[in-house]
Amino acid sequence: MEDKGLWRLLLKIFQRLRTTRLGFLAILLGLIWLKTIFAYYVDFSLGATGFIQQALLLLNPIGTSALLLSLAMYPKHPRRAYAIGIVVYLALNLLLFANVLYYREFSDFLTITTMLGVSKVAQGLGASSMNMMIPRDVVYGIDIIVVVLILIGYALWNIFRYLQSQPLRWPHFGLRLDRRAPRYHLPQAISAVAVAVFAVNMAVAELNRPNLLTRTFDHNYIVKYLGLAPFTLYDGVKTAQNSQVRASADASDMDKVLDYTKSHYAAPNVQYAGVANGKNVIIIHLESFQQFLIGMKIDGQEVTPFLNSLVKDKNTLSFDNFFNQVGGGKTSDAENMLETGMFGLESGSLFTSLGTDNTFEAAPAILNQTKGYSTAVFHGGAGSFWNRDNVYKSLGYQNFFDGNFYAQDTDQTTEYGIKDKLMFGETIKYMERLQQPFYSKIITTTNHYPFYVSDQDSDFPDAGTDDATINGYFRTAHYLDAALKEFFAYLKSSGLYKNSLVMMYGDHYGISNDRNTTLAPLLGKSASDWTSFDDASMQRVPLIFSMEGLKGGIKHTYGGEIDVLPTLLHLLGVNTKNYVQFGTDLLSAQHDQTVAFRNHNFVTPRYTVIGNTVYLNRTGKEIKPNASLKQELDAKQNQVNEELSLSDTVASKNLLRFYVPKGFTPVDPQQTNFANSLTNVLQTQKTLGTKSTSLYSQNGDKTTVGDFHTDAPEVQSDPSILTKFPKSVLKNSSSSSSSSESSSSTKDQEQ
Repeated sequence: MEDKGLWRLLLKIFQRLRTTRLGFLAILLGLIWLKTIFAYYVDFSLGATGFIQQALLLLNPIGTSALLLSLAMYPKHPRRAYAIGIVVYLALNLLLFANVLYYREFSDFLTITTMLGVSKVAQGLGASSMNMMIPRDVVYGIDIIVVVLILIGYALWNIFRYLQSQPLRWPHFGLRLDRRAPRYHLPQAISAVAVAVFAVNMAVAELNRPNLLTRTFDHNYIVKYLGLAPFTLYDGVKTAQNSQVRASADASDMDKVLDYTKSHYAAPNVQYAGVANGKNVIIIHLESFQQFLIGMKIDGQEVTPFLNSLVKDKNTLSFDNFFNQVGGGKTSDAENMLETGMFGLESGSLFTSLGTDNTFEAAPAILNQTKGYSTAVFHGGAGSFWNRDNVYKSLGYQNFFDGNFYAQDTDQTTEYGIKDKLMFGETIKYMERLQQPFYSKIITTTNHYPFYVSDQDSDFPDAGTDDATINGYFRTAHYLDAALKEFFAYLKSSGLYKNSLVMMYGDHYGISNDRNTTLAPLLGKSASDWTSFDDASMQRVPLIFSMEGLKGGIKHTYGGEIDVLPTLLHLLGVNTKNYVQFGTDLLSAQHDQTVAFRNHNFVTPRYTVIGNTVYLNRTGKEIKPNASLKQELDAKQNQVNEELSLSDTVASKNLLRFYVPKGFTPVDPQQTNFANSLTNVLQTQKTLGTKSTSLYSQNGDKTTVGDFHTDAPEVQSDPSILTKFPKSVLKNSSSSSSSSESSSSTKDQEQ
């Protein structure tokens, strides 16, 4: 009897679904939900972890889809209502499938700008769309295909019936058109429930990932937490806002900017100008690495023994009063300042909000155009994080080897990329193929919150605090230091070091201000006496240059990340006078030692100004400035406010499109496809033949990976990790790599 009761209930539900307008819309909602979940787990790499994120994946397609489909409840005319429901359903299907195809090619989601740029869309979704489709894609259109086939069948049947003078008949698909008008307030109630579902989704997402929309790390994050349609809407709003600001700009807006940057220019130091001319540039991004780590000991053991020795080397130039100046964009702000000489935005990330479409005068493009450098960036994590896969194109990078080019087994990765020792080791097989001179950047990730490595990776002693984050920070920093030692050993044994300038920098703090009082005793300070001055002092990060023959030493000059680009370009012999850069050469006698923070606070060699409070650097104590000092500091504050404001104006209005320095050509990002990075370097090497300047070619067409030695347990168990190219990238490169591989075939490289 119970089985019959359940069967009657199910039958009743089915009858409601097929005979009512609400039931029809429920069927459409169920279908789009199933397809979206399929895409989330099969075609998109959203990186959902934990119960909350998994639950949000299941929930987030419902609210927005239900709200849009509820529009079909409002018209009284039944055919019009059903037509609206079908149109909304088809639009959601089209949005989903277009993103599936685009993601398959670019590992990112379609933005409004990409949709509006016909040529850019064609690159990913045009003539090659059929080639990108695979058998499982039938899931996204099976219902539509069945309906279309039935309609075609009925059309042919009706033609036959018409020729036989018989009445026409149309398919009903088991559904019955509900001609009744919706009950009073039912449409509004359904819309309200849909909004409530989305609100709950948004609230839980914000709790799990605070500042999700204001600090947009990655398109994947918004889709993972909110869904595909909300991401598209959010991107559309941001695009409209940016377009409105840019529409109000004209070339005259550049006048104040140029007046400031030209008057602020600092000529290069003659002792250092051009000393690295023609050298390769290897930039190593030290994730979350703070200056206090260098020279520090835990239980008598050095946290960074390699860096401690490196900064004392006669060929190493370092700065111990160098500050991070990042805002909400964190790592992306640091990269932006180092590559473009421009500040990050007052809120959010310039990379994610403006980086795709803005015009830049960035280091990769400058060095490629003025010195013939090939350019590449290496990152063992998601290329879409911080919108790097788009921004790097705008900066002028020719190649981007992201996580798709690296082994990604579970025991080899952190939350943000592969472990640093593996990162350096695997990068060699790509770096050795670059034409010299090259400009390259390696992004490390192990020393990133939550700062965890296993006992197999590091036996560094526990710091002994009651904060696991702080204890872990020293272990991951020690691991990074060991990884750097292994990589430097490779550079020297392979011969690459003698022709390279290596630059290392810390991007931002690792230990946040709210943990500094716990950290204080390890720094020889009292937690009870900790002040805002100490917080500001903790913003110091390393800046280290290492090159054979470089006049080394530890410089106490005050500076920040905004000053790196002119310093680096002057070392390479590039005249920066006509470029728009807000920093000055750290080695110049004219260098401005006022360091502006993104929140408008600032530091000078003598004073630290936090809001209205002034601290004397020598003592760390608060002081009351006299009239003369107040006037001096007010002038500094006005300067800080002006440069931050001008930088924001350049970015928000995309003003560099109006100013092209002599000899510089603005970058066209649409000419670059990072999926072909391996193809590019191998094909260039093959085309040049005996004229190839890559390290691989200079080594007699033999790899130098054997010069790299590591104690990483993953490599001990599988040494081939360092030499194999992933199958996914070999698909595009097999033809160009076949003639350039001498020691092993393409087949041997596969994994």
